[in-house]
Amino acid sequence: MADQRAYTTHPLVLRRVTVRRVHEVTPKMRRVVLGGDGLAAFPRDCTAHPAFAAPGFDDHIELILAADGDIRAALPAQLPYGIEWTPSEHRLTRDYTPRRVDLDAGELHLDFVVHGEGPAEAWSASAREGDELWFVGPKSSLRLPERLDWIQLVGDETALPAVGRFLDERPLDAPAHVLVTVSDASARQELALRDGDTVTWVVAEPGDAAALDAAVRALPVPEGEGYVWAAAESRALLPVRRYLQRERKLPKDRLNITGYWHREDSPAPEAENAAGADAQASAVGPVPSPLPWLAVRAAVQLGVVDAVADAPGLTAGALAARLGVPVAGIDVLLPVLAAYDVVVGTDDGASGLRLGTAGEELLDEHEREEYAGHEAELLLALTHLAPALRGGSSPWRLASGATLHETVSGDAERYGELVEECEQLVFLLGGLTADPLWEGVCSCLLTGPGSASVVAALDDAGLRPRLRVAEDATPAAVLRGHVTAPDRVDWTPGPADVAVAAKALAHRTDEEAALLLTRLAGWTGTAVLVEASRPDGLSPHAAEAGLHAYAATGSPLRDSAALAALAGRSGWAVERTVALGWGTEATVLRRA
Repeated sequence: MADQRAYTTHPLVLRRVTVRRVHEVTPKMRRVVLGGDGLAAFPRDCTAHPAFAAPGFDDHIELILAADGDIRAALPAQLPYGIEWTPSEHRLTRDYTPRRVDLDAGELHLDFVVHGEGPAEAWSASAREGDELWFVGPKSSLRLPERLDWIQLVGDETALPAVGRFLDERPLDAPAHVLVTVSDASARQELALRDGDTVTWVVAEPGDAAALDAAVRALPVPEGEGYVWAAAESRALLPVRRYLQRERKLPKDRLNITGYWHREDSPAPEAENAAGADAQASAVGPVPSPLPWLAVRAAVQLGVVDAVADAPGLTAGALAARLGVPVAGIDVLLPVLAAYDVVVGTDDGASGLRLGTAGEELLDEHEREEYAGHEAELLLALTHLAPALRGGSSPWRLASGATLHETVSGDAERYGELVEECEQLVFLLGGLTADPLWEGVCSCLLTGPGSASVVAALDDAGLRPRLRVAEDATPAAVLRGHVTAPDRVDWTPGPADVAVAAKALAHRTDEEAALLLTRLAGWTGTAVLVEASRPDGLSPHAAEAGLHAYAATGSPLRDSAALAALAGRSGWAVERTVALGWGTEATVLRRA
């Protein structure tokens, strides 16, 4: 997996910098130059943290702000090898791309779009020499393919820092074709173009999807192997994504599209991701009906979204014929889909059916997982919540007649979803790979859908124990496709110096978890459980984490005490717990 990943991970460190100077790049862009000891390597709480590194042209750092001005209460906790986002009522975070990193001068340059809205832009407007700013990251850097004949860089004003940095530093020796939409001609910047490069400026309102789509379609398609990088307002990128994926048919490893800001969150373009009070506020008003969700799920399952995307202008009757669904069924579904902007044009107008904004979003595989993936199935299992609570069973078992572990062990697609969910673990495992337990370890037994991430983290840390995997045939086959150099892995269980169970318990009932731990005790005297033991402090859905866990296993989210109790049932004793961040812990067990 390490070489298959399109990114390089970095340690997560909380850093403090101060403003050195501020100047206007254009009437629409303000640059704040930051510096300080926080960019160098430094010790904190007896741990040596590395110097700041942001080698990628589109790296993101997360600025930390406080709605009430109390920045100390908003800061996350620095772990020896990661960050723990503790709850904070007034924390706000905003993602920004460094425009320039000059470690010799000890400086970091950040560009802010000037639009008069948003807390980060407001901070930049009032920034004065000596003002402090705290940030975390980047957590990873994009890896571009080694051999390319050209690259297209597409975006709006928020993408200019990344575009400018790419052209300055040239991580790729290939012609660059740049397209940027700006709100005003005065937002244009001087760019470091070379022979063979092109640049197209388009004046359009921020978030204008039609203008961006038309401009991208007007770009010439160069010959040879290429790559398209795009960043703008998230919904404005939807037609661009559809064009590049479905019409130009660019493969996934030749495309990177990122929503830098969201029109519904902010009326003006600031590359920001809200957290804290705004994102975590409880919903106010009546409990929403599940009916729209069920209608959209049906539309995804039947292929309505894909059919309308591939053939805009279909009538309801033609859509029904295309899908092999009775017209009466489509007629029942379309009004609900229209009400939620999944499709438009349902009144049999001359233009026929086409996708609305919500429908365009569902062309993204990650967006449709909410309606057709593993999480959707877990949500449906909660229709059995009341009898499950009465009987002490898991809703999944009542809904399907089998435990979730039994289900995914025989279903490659479902297990693959779990493996993909665990890919984020690689950002958190630095605390585990740095632990002294690896001293003298020559062999490691892996189990759980997070095993591929453990292999990648061991590789990144320079650890090379002999690896073997303890999984049933179907999960092992899935993991084989996610691990780099699978031939160096022994895919049969057996004795090892240490065992790592990475998210292996999250889809098991207590009985199944205890059985797995008992099996591991027959192979090793040291085991590590990598599990989420509490909700992520940045998640707006933290209150629902326990219910999701219960739907899967019949148990709430297992905290440290619950894991210790399970370990004790299987002949293990907890030696220590290593906090990894984002609510995830590594529990080190020794055979009692």
